[in-house]
Order: sequence, then C-alpha cells, then structure tokens
Amino acid sequence: MTPQLQQAIKMLQLSSMELEQEIQNVLESNPLLDRVDNDAIDSQEAATETESPVESSDSLSESIPEELPTDSEWEDTYDTEWKVSNPDSDSASDYIEKLHANSEGLSEHLLWQIDLSNLSIIDKKIAHLIVDYINEEGLLTESPESILTALESDLLIELDDVMAVLRFVQHLDPIGVGAKDLGEGLWLQFDYHFPNHALKKKAQLLLNKNLDLLAKRDYKGIKREIRLNNEQLDSLVDLLKTLNPYPASSFAESNVDYVKPDVYVRKVKGEWVVSHNPETLPEICINQGYADMLSNSSIDSAASDYIKNNLQQARWFIKSLENRSSTILNVAHAIVERQMAFLQYGDEAMKPMVLKDLAVQLDLHESTISRVTTRKFLHTPRGIFEFKHFFSSHINTEAGGECSATAIRAMIKKIITAENPRKPYSDNKLTNLLNEQGINVARRTVAKYREALLIPSSHDRKALS
Repeated sequence: MTPQLQQAIKMLQLSSMELEQEIQNVLESNPLLDRVDNDAIDSQEAATETESPVESSDSLSESIPEELPTDSEWEDTYDTEWKVSNPDSDSASDYIEKLHANSEGLSEHLLWQIDLSNLSIIDKKIAHLIVDYINEEGLLTESPESILTALESDLLIELDDVMAVLRFVQHLDPIGVGAKDLGEGLWLQFDYHFPNHALKKKAQLLLNKNLDLLAKRDYKGIKREIRLNNEQLDSLVDLLKTLNPYPASSFAESNVDYVKPDVYVRKVKGEWVVSHNPETLPEICINQGYADMLSNSSIDSAASDYIKNNLQQARWFIKSLENRSSTILNVAHAIVERQMAFLQYGDEAMKPMVLKDLAVQLDLHESTISRVTTRKFLHTPRGIFEFKHFFSSHINTEAGGECSATAIRAMIKKIITAENPRKPYSDNKLTNLLNEQGINVARRTVAKYREALLIPSSHDRKALS
C-alpha cells in the first residue's frame, strides 16, 4: 500500500472537526503548506490560486518524484493522530474547552451551597462527608450510622446531628439528592412541592413501601394496598409524574460533541441541490515563497532536498483533501438521489439501502463507503443526519416491493401514537396492522423495532382503567 493510499484512507475516516485539527498539525510541520489568505490577495489572484494551488509548483522542479518508496509510511512525515499540536498554548486550551465542555458536577454544586449556608463549622464538616458519600445518581451510599462512625473520632456529635444535617443536604438543589433509594428521593420531592396535599400520607405510603407496585403499573394492587378510588389514584399518579426520579441527572459530567454538517441539501426551484458546507472546505495552498527557493542556484543541496521532499508531501496532502471532498460530495449526491422521498415526506418514505448499493453505483469499495458515511453529516430541511442514517435493511411487501426498516419503525411509532391509551396495541396487533398495509413482518421483528424506539410494551403503556 503506497503512502498516498494510506493517507487517502485515513483522511476519509476523519470527521470535519478532526480534519481541521489534522490540517493544523500538518501546517505546523510542513513549511511548504500555507492557508489561503483571502484578505491579503485580490479576488482574481485568490480564484487562480485556489482553483489549482498545486499546478503552479509543477514547473519548479521536474526532479520531484511522483511517489515515495512503497515501503515508507505516512506517519514518517505526518502525525495522523488527532491531538492539539501545542497543549501548552492558550489557543490549544480554548480549543479543547470548546470541543468538550463539561457541566458542573453534582458534588461541586452541593458543596457550593453548603459553604454559602449558615451551618456551623461542625455541621459543614458533616455535610461535606455526606456529599462524599453521594454517588452520581444522587443516592447516599452509606448509612447515617456509618457516617457517624467515620466522624465521631474527630467530632463530638451524635446520630441526631448527622440526621439533621442529612435532612438539610436532602433539601438542597436539586431536591431529593442524598436519599437512600428511589422511593425516598421521590418522597422528598413530593413533600417539598406538595406539603399540604390531601393525598400526602397516601403518597408517602406508596413511595416508601409500595414502589414496586407502581413500577409494575399494578394499579389494582395500589388501590387495594393504599385504599384509593380511581379518582384519587389518577390524581396521585399525575402528581408523581411531575417528580424527577433522577434529580442528579442534570449534573452528570458529559462531553458535548459539536456537529458541523459536511454537506447541505436544499430544494431550489423544485430540484434537490447538494453542496459542500464551505466551512468544512480547507483553503490551503503551496507556500510560494519557499517553493521559489528551488530556483535559487545559491541554495545548497541539503536545503534543496528538504524543500523538494516537503513540496511533494504538500502536493499529496492537497490532493488527498480534494479526493476526500469529492468522494464525500459524490456519496451525498447518491444518497439524496435514492432518498428523495424521505426528504419530501419523512421517515415513512425511507427506501432500503445498503453500502453495496452505493459501492456499485459509484464504483467504490464498500469499505470506502463505510468510511465516508461515518461521522459525516448531511444538513437537510428535515434536520441534520449522519450519512449512516439513510442506510437500512429491507422487508418484503405483498406487492413484491421492499420497505426499509426505518420506514417500518416510523409506521410503528405512528400507529402507537394514535392508539387508545386505555387499550394499547400488542405486538401481535401491530404485526396484523402492518400486514394489512402490505408489510410482511414477523411479530418478533415488530417487538425488536418497538424496543429500538424505546417504546414500552402494551402492558406498560396501558393507561389507568
């Protein structure tokens, strides 16, 4: 495998943001490459240089080889690992912070409130240890007795002191953290938001002792154990739905990944038009100042060889960028051509398509299609989708045609959305309804698609009777 091919393959795998960082790394390592400065040159010169930035260097030296030896590696010249070239610089730090922005952690949020409170120094020490024992889900992992044991050698306190501080922590924002389990966390929220509600005692009994019945949607069992009529049960469940079973979820540390579409799809005068996102098209060219040094007869052979080698590498890099851009655009064209119905009507009109379909159409290898469609995004009037979104297997129809899995999932979601909530459709019923529309699909397939949509079973969807 030649270095050129190695590079082309690796370039295809990069997302638009990874590509930008890779370009920055290469620019810093190769003086023969430079960014096009559109502000420093007039429009005519810019058009000429960007149209064919490499051609002007062809006449510099006919001795520049077309290829390096096939046993050389691209990594010998360029580091293809995606990383910030100068981690000590402010710009590098800003880049990482913008790329991966972490939200404030739960512990920091709780400690901030505790430190600003009017608690005594001793109580703050107790509160700090309690926070240490609260996990990412907001639950207390140690008992108050264990917390007392850990503190009593340093502080003169009793269990009542720990319990009082624990109640304080449980009523910090977000309400419900520091509970021993899900039921207590929900009860803390209910007691805070509905302190004088007529069903308060019933809610406490349900959440602290009969939460398993609520999880199983055993409403008859709930009415029997807590002695509620239908109206009271409806009212209580509606109140519980306003509570957050995971109050700490908003403080979970997670990376924010920014998506920059590679291709835009617009409908212009009745025709779908596919174009590159100009922000993802790097404007780089040969640094003519360094390239012109080859014509200087006074330059020594070592410097001449250095410039020639870097010039060849620069030409390869620009060519790889051009190949990457053209391949992405060709694949996007092929996707849009096959999925116009989806763009017009939505998921239910998605046609079945696999990698082989585009590989045959574009005369490319399936692995190339796979690389191009990974972490590349298409901006359409229906939203931003990864290229892979448009690929799905097919199901045969009674008419002898094919229906994509994406379309079938959309049909299932539409049917369930319109069902009577008190009489939800079983998977068997969904299968029959799809069969009536000419879609030959098995019940197990319907169940698999329903679960993929995160839609509960008919038993769990059943509304209160």
